Amino acid sequence: MEAKLPRKLAEHPSVRAVLAARSEGRAAARPGVIDAGWLRELCLRAGADDAAAVSLDHPDLAGERDHVLGALPGARTLVSLVVRMNRDDVRSAARSVANHEFHRAGELVNDAARTVVRELEDAGYRAVNPSATFPMEMERFPGRIWVVAHKTVAVAAGLGVMGLHRNVIHPRFGSFVLLATLLVDAEVSAHGEPLDYNPCVECKLCVAACPVGALTKDGDFDFLACATHNYREFMAGFTDWVQTVADSEDAADFRGRVTDAENASMWQSLAFKPGYKAAYCLAVCPAGEDVLGPYLDDRRQFMDTVLRPLQEKPETLYVLPGSRAKEYAERRFPHKPVREVSGGWSAPAPTRGRREPDA
Repeated sequence: MEAKLPRKLAEHPSVRAVLAARSEGRAAARPGVIDAGWLRELCLRAGADDAAAVSLDHPDLAGERDHVLGALPGARTLVSLVVRMNRDDVRSAARSVANHEFHRAGELVNDAARTVVRELEDAGYRAVNPSATFPMEMERFPGRIWVVAHKTVAVAAGLGVMGLHRNVIHPRFGSFVLLATLLVDAEVSAHGEPLDYNPCVECKLCVAACPVGALTKDGDFDFLACATHNYREFMAGFTDWVQTVADSEDAADFRGRVTDAENASMWQSLAFKPGYKAAYCLAVCPAGEDVLGPYLDDRRQFMDTVLRPLQEKPETLYVLPGSRAKEYAERRFPHKPVREVSGGWSAPAPTRGRREPDA
């Protein structure tokens, strides 16, 4: 039984139209379970290269549940979308080429996710598409700044397996993928099944390519080493750059601390989109059925044309003082200048007499 509405609200034209449609049986009924085949075709038509659904109750998603429900109360299903990247763009030693591919693929997967959500909404479902590329919950920084962990969802949905390089390897497209996740308030008739094998071929090229030694053959991962260098122009790296500005006595001092090239690169990241400094672990990965052929045909040539140009490229490597990354970079890549930075991960000691910010 519907609650009685206040007179003023009940007489509103929009309210009257809705109530009339209900009384005449013209109002759309609550939709039921989403057909998995229809949903997959919708995702592919929207621009995704692969897609699969997984229940929010999947045991591997227990850590995501509260965050997902916070973004969409009543969510019951997660839909993982895959958009593949152009391989040789990502492999290019010209980082501008690789970065443009990352950003463009990110736009495509975000557009695909938004299109699917609009279709689901028009069909009567509630759905949300969190950012597929740049996390935006910055009030939580440096904690969890993302709504949902796209990689975790993709693996649970059967769209790949996490590789040694901490990225999802799709069985067909390999590491050259970007991911999105949709949150939906309905069940889906069929879910993806986790892969029963790992597409990784254990070549360890990702270990050889990383300029700061963030990866090891034994599977260890140094998050700070990776983030300090690869994400130099993101988040904490930007904070470190600003600290350098603040600590400089004058313009001459600042330009003695930061090169013109570094300043221009930071400006470009702010004016356009942030630039990744490496992501070489993705670039050299030969895994995936569409990717593997050249590596199988001639592994030496693959390394000469894909791995070595990145290893030999002159470039500044950003490391934390006294870190293993610093020792590794100086020993393994003596032709690459190494610069110690704070990384912006912790606040500098306050200067005596300086007013501290309010809590």
